[in-house]
Amino acid sequence: MSKGIFPIDQWDFSSESVLADLPQEVYDRLTAHQRKRTYAPQEILFREGAFPAGIFYIVSGKVKKFKADKEGREQIVNLARTGELVGYHALLSEERYPDTAAALEESTIAFIPKDDFLAALDHSPILTNRLLTTLSHEYAVLVNNLTMFAQKTVRERLALQLLIVREKFKIKGEDAINLNREDLANLVGTARENVIRALAVFRDEGLVETRGRKIIIRDVDKLMAIASYT
Repeated sequence: MSKGIFPIDQWDFSSESVLADLPQEVYDRLTAHQRKRTYAPQEILFREGAFPAGIFYIVSGKVKKFKADKEGREQIVNLARTGELVGYHALLSEERYPDTAAALEESTIAFIPKDDFLAALDHSPILTNRLLTTLSHEYAVLVNNLTMFAQKTVRERLALQLLIVREKFKIKGEDAINLNREDLANLVGTARENVIRALAVFRDEGLVETRGRKIIIRDVDKLMAIASYT
C-alpha cells in the first residue's frame, strides 16, 4: 500500500504482513483446521472478557475493535482490513479479550484454532519474529493514540482520523471513506452530533464532500494542517 504524504505507519496497527509469503509447511499447519464464515455488518467476532480459543484472519472486509462503557457507548481502538489478524494479543498473553471485535461491513473471516496457531509459532521463527515486530510497532501506535486523545481537539482528531481511514482503506482512484457517522464518532472519541457538525464545517470549507455515508476527501493538505501534519 502506498503511504503517500501522510505518515500512516505512526497510526496504523496493521498486521497484514504477518502471514504474507510464509513457508508452505507453516501456512498449511496454520490453516489446517481453519473455518471461514461471513459476518454481517456490526456482527460480533468476540466479546471483551471472553477467553480466546483461536485467532481471526480477515479474508475480505473490515473489522473494528472497541471498548464499551456501562451505557454501551463505544470507543473504537483499531480498524483492521483484509489480510490482517485479529484477536492474537489475548491468546499470546493467555488472558481474556481486552476489547470487542465486530465487522464494519459484510466480511469473510477465517477462525484459526489456538492449537494450530501455537504449533505454527513453535515451528516458524519467521512467524514469531513477525509477530514480535508487529507487537512492538503497535506499542508506538498506542502511545501516539493516547497523545492524540489527550492533546487534540475534536476538529483536530476528526481531521486526523479521516486521513488515517483514507490511507488504511483507500481504493485506487477513489478518495472516499465509507463509514457510518456513529462509527466515525466512536473512532474520534466524541458524540455523533459533534462529528456531524464538524463534518459540516469541513464541507463548507471545501475539505470534504459527503454523499450519504460516504465522505470524499477534497483537500488532504489542509486536513493535514488541521491535524498538525504540515
